Amino acid sequence: MYTATQGLVLPTTIIGSLPRPGWYTHNLGARDFREAMVERSYREQYQDAVSAYLRDQETAGLDIVTDGDCRFDADVAGHHWFSYAPMRMKGFAGARPYRVQGGLAGIPHKPGHILHDVLETRVMPDLVGPVARGNLQYTAIWKAAQRLTTKPVKFGTITPELIAMAVRDLHYKDLRKAIMAISDALNEELHELADAGCSVIQLEEPQIHLLAAKGLVDKELNAEFMVEVFNNTVRGLHAKTEVWCHTCWGNPAAQRLFATPPSYVPALDALARVNADVITFETCSSGGMDLEPIGRRIQEKKICIGVVDHHSLQVETPEQVATLIRKALLHIPRERLILGSDCGMGREGMSRRHAYYKMVSIVLGTNIVRREFGLPAAACLAAEERFSMVQRA
Repeated sequence: MYTATQGLVLPTTIIGSLPRPGWYTHNLGARDFREAMVERSYREQYQDAVSAYLRDQETAGLDIVTDGDCRFDADVAGHHWFSYAPMRMKGFAGARPYRVQGGLAGIPHKPGHILHDVLETRVMPDLVGPVARGNLQYTAIWKAAQRLTTKPVKFGTITPELIAMAVRDLHYKDLRKAIMAISDALNEELHELADAGCSVIQLEEPQIHLLAAKGLVDKELNAEFMVEVFNNTVRGLHAKTEVWCHTCWGNPAAQRLFATPPSYVPALDALARVNADVITFETCSSGGMDLEPIGRRIQEKKICIGVVDHHSLQVETPEQVATLIRKALLHIPRERLILGSDCGMGREGMSRRHAYYKMVSIVLGTNIVRREFGLPAAACLAAEERFSMVQRA
């Protein structure tokens, strides 16, 4: 159900994370969110950081905003994105460092490579009992942001398979059963979130496109099963909220996982079958190489393309953004096109200023194309000449 993008032509957004303010020094750690919000200094820093994230997106002119993934800790390569959920769901316990053959979600880089640090800092709990929601508290986290803005706040969560693939299963001892148990628990959590009024829920990184790229396709893990998992996780949500499926090619420490950008083409038939209203694609980093097949195959959903690259500190110009949008419009109707970032811009990726001006470029580039269609441009306070502190001669 289109709740956030209904009636919007060429709406703009970002995927999720943003760089932390330098003064945001508190970490949530293993605490429950509501428990941490009792601590005065944490509450003040958290609320101020969310406010800063939202205000940056508002002054850039984005239509749909996020809380910047403010709940995640300042850790190596965004590890908390993986560990937040299993650290709080029932059925998980302990803390086990990554081992070379201990999971499917690792990245086998050798010492001397920045991504080897990802392995050294990958400490996850074990799966030791029946999985249940536990204390994810997604609704409270979303409310903490939504009450600070009138724009819709998109809430994102990791997918069940990535949790199951990153832990040691001592209970189900069956990867598929573990994944489906986590899926059922997340579905219950997301229904509470939707019932509270969240108008956009985003499932992040279903492994539909990544399994083939990683060479992990087998009878146990394959695109058909990943579609089943996604659809089970969002079961019943379409009557309540707008469901997004985010896909990209990885973002640990803002590093590329593949020497050259992989193609989405092998995964498009499966992605067309996910029960999502919107699918996001990483397209800026590849120069939009898959836009034609994406537009040809994904015809019953809206498509959000990345028009700024989360790996690069080079801020795309509005003209570059507009060029990529025009290229997409050759294959995707403007009524079904959404503009965003390739992936999140936090997790050690860049400074706040770099991320801010990438958001500004998303809006200014989209405004160029909007004007070409005779559509109203979005207000972008960041680009208002009258507010520049540089004096004219």
